[in-house]
Amino acid sequence: MATPLVAIVRLAAASRVLVLSLSLLARLLFRPYDTSASLHPPCLSSPSFPPSASSSNSTTAAISSLAVWDGVHFARAAECGYEYEQSFAFLPLLPASIALLSRSLFAPLVPMLGYRAVLVISGHVLNNVAFVAAAAYFYRLSVLILKDSGAAYRASVLFCFNPASVFYSSLYSESLYALFSLGGLFYLFSGARTIAMIMLALSGSARSNGALNAGYICFEALLQAYDAAIQKKRPMALVTGFLRSTFIFVPFFAFQAYGYLNICLHGDTDELRPWCKAKLPLLYSFIQSHYWGVGFLRYFQVKQLPNFLLASPVLSLAVYSIVHYTKLLHRLFQSTSIHEQIIATVEGRLAEACESSDVATVLKSEFSTGLNNNKQGNTELRKRKSVATKAASASSDDNISTGRMVGDNEDECPFLVLPFILHLTFMTFTAFFVMHVQVSTRFLSASPPIYWAASRILAPARGGSCKRWGYFIIVYFIAYILLGSLLFPNFYPFT
Repeated sequence: MATPLVAIVRLAAASRVLVLSLSLLARLLFRPYDTSASLHPPCLSSPSFPPSASSSNSTTAAISSLAVWDGVHFARAAECGYEYEQSFAFLPLLPASIALLSRSLFAPLVPMLGYRAVLVISGHVLNNVAFVAAAAYFYRLSVLILKDSGAAYRASVLFCFNPASVFYSSLYSESLYALFSLGGLFYLFSGARTIAMIMLALSGSARSNGALNAGYICFEALLQAYDAAIQKKRPMALVTGFLRSTFIFVPFFAFQAYGYLNICLHGDTDELRPWCKAKLPLLYSFIQSHYWGVGFLRYFQVKQLPNFLLASPVLSLAVYSIVHYTKLLHRLFQSTSIHEQIIATVEGRLAEACESSDVATVLKSEFSTGLNNNKQGNTELRKRKSVATKAASASSDDNISTGRMVGDNEDECPFLVLPFILHLTFMTFTAFFVMHVQVSTRFLSASPPIYWAASRILAPARGGSCKRWGYFIIVYFIAYILLGSLLFPNFYPFT
């Protein structure tokens, strides 16, 4: 029998096959609403890897046209570089990655299909493989945080078939962002902070909201600093945490500096662009506001009501997740103090979770580790272990004996859910009040608490209203996969 992790990998791969098949079928059966993606003007400057003469045949044109919506901009940036001001809205990780693949692994296809078509193929292959890896990290992270293999498995299945699935199989940056974001968080809370720092920084070079992942490093550093203060040691974790958090912003701001150099200092225009004169010349925010009308309450118009309705399911699920876990965290802090929760968390419980994805094994190893540490005769350590045991381990022994996991009781909530809820709260507020609200479906699609809360509703042996809401969630996920696979590839508005 396959392990849960292997099963999730297989489901993730099957979901990609399903979405790709539905998208291709929709493309064959229906005429695209907007065919401008087939228009391909030459690069303003000569590309370093020019297309072959065969780039005008029907097969090449058909493959190239699979880059739709933002995918056109990503493919253009990969082929021609950043030619226009608005093209800097599309961060460089995806264009650089598909350009690298097209010039290495898929280079033999260029003489037959042309460079642009190979770029599109590279992007689709890369994103679908990245999604499968992201699903694996999602499961491992969920087990690590929830300490509940059942809930982690259900949440991972939902992630594999999430409502924004079509974007994870298209020429979009969602897959790379999810891979490096979820992978970075897994390594961070496993104790591998250097790997986590690198992966989270890469998430910030895939999507701008990846820079928000610095908050997780700050949270983990505060826990370490608090623990050091209790032991009367120097809180060096604050310094290292600040440096690691700063590193997360480096790729994003380096790209902004690149835009400043190209447009403000070396641009060909006679008139200096308005954002170049700002005290903090941030190109990305100017583009979002100037070209796409992004801003606080700027999308609150009567004509945008259909888009608010389109985003209402994911926003409702996000709000439910925030409220649900906020209540559980409140109960947690009523039963045990924050001090006890921090000590319990820092006592090395997460290090063992990195060694195994099986929760029972993790709990068993934690119990054994606690016994070995007690034999060392360190009085302070024994006191700290006592506090940790009171906060988190008391129920673990009972759970091991009965075969239950920590998260099976809906009244229990792991302390480490807190930074995820804070992050989701900020993202939900931004999606509703600042962004184009219909983008919420994919903007929030890599946020674990949404699937964790939904998995609780879908838990076995839950009846009444929870069962009815469970049916709604399943219908919502299926409907958006079908709608996305039909509308998005044919250039109809979706999210």
